[in-house]
Amino acid sequence: MLETALRQEVEALTYRLLATAGDHYHKDPDQVIIQFNLTGKAAGMALFPHRSTPVIRYNTLLLIENQEDFLRRTVPHEVAHVVARRFFGQKIKPHGAEWREVMQLFGAEASRCHNYDISRASRRRLKRFNYRCDCRTHRLSSIRHKRVLQGQQYLCIDCKQPLVASVDPE
Repeated sequence: MLETALRQEVEALTYRLLATAGDHYHKDPDQVIIQFNLTGKAAGMALFPHRSTPVIRYNTLLLIENQEDFLRRTVPHEVAHVVARRFFGQKIKPHGAEWREVMQLFGAEASRCHNYDISRASRRRLKRFNYRCDCRTHRLSSIRHKRVLQGQQYLCIDCKQPLVASVDPE
């Protein structure tokens, strides 16, 4: 299956890049957990749980739809976060000089954002509910609407009056 082969290729590349950095900096890059459970607009994400193994999460949909570019840019981008933080400390800037140095070591463009088509990857949109105050109509998300139903009160930032539900969601 294509998805399985791509995941294996991403894992292999991730470990190769870690080994390259380890050889270059003469330090063991240790372990990293690789997951393919990222959804939404982000192609990848590096997480650093306190006193635990770093985690790199990849977006499988964006991997499948952007295979070559994902391998060329996204994988090195996320691995560079892990390497930079591990070898230069946790107080560095996420896309600072240290991260850019690692990206250069990997021979990858040090860009912060991808330009993938995310129309199929975007998360669902929340329903909006109309609320009124003395000066205008406000559109509250379903999360805030539910809080209102549970007793939370919101005030207009302009007229300072409470928001009151006016019509059904659009």
